[in-house]
Amino acid sequence: MSAPTVTPEVLWAQRSNATEAEKNYIYLTISVPDCKPEDLKLDLKPTGLTFSGKSDSLKKSYHVELELYAEIDVENSKINHTSKNIELVLRKKEAKEEFWPRLLKDSKKVHYLKTDFDKWVDEDEQEEAPEEDLGGMGGMPPGGMGGMGGMGGGMGGGAGGMGGMDMASMMSGMGGGAGGDFGGIDFSKLGAMGGAGGMGDMGEEGEDDDELPALEEQEGAGKGKADKIEEIN
Repeated sequence: MSAPTVTPEVLWAQRSNATEAEKNYIYLTISVPDCKPEDLKLDLKPTGLTFSGKSDSLKKSYHVELELYAEIDVENSKINHTSKNIELVLRKKEAKEEFWPRLLKDSKKVHYLKTDFDKWVDEDEQEEAPEEDLGGMGGMPPGGMGGMGGMGGGMGGGAGGMGGMDMASMMSGMGGGAGGDFGGIDFSKLGAMGGAGGMGDMGEEGEDDDELPALEEQEGAGKGKADKIEEIN
């Protein structure tokens, strides 16, 4: 018996700025717990996105299609997969001071779409609001598909230095088409994602710790040489 298909909960918030393009974006969180990377697929286009996935543990399949109010810049958007959800920061194509009046092109309300009050700020309070700390989001090496270790850099500006996945690099690595139709993101091709995904930086920290004893040994050896020199003198 196939798993029932449900529409996942989608949370959203936004930022806007008339002069700085990197401060114009949509926060989007698709709640899909316990979905393995190989069971996820995301098709992101300038006018919207389609997401599909499944959870064997919860015996559920997920599917949602979003036609956005206005176009986004796919190449400068970010994505991250965790054990609980898919997180996206979608760059708005047009830099404007005004907020989008809504997320979707259709003004009809849908039950699965909710405001992300943890990230939302009023339009006239954006400059005073603290930036979101998204530094823990993992990235993807340009042109590579082997794992999701954290990248340096990020969106800058209002994105809080997020080291997220660069859509342009990911799409080019997957042979996406030109002209805005970038094809689907097949998470099964992204390789090992380290359990919860997006936390590849932890491996780097471990490597640094492993190197510390060797450094101490070098310091000890240097001290020994200094002692010998003193004895000769």
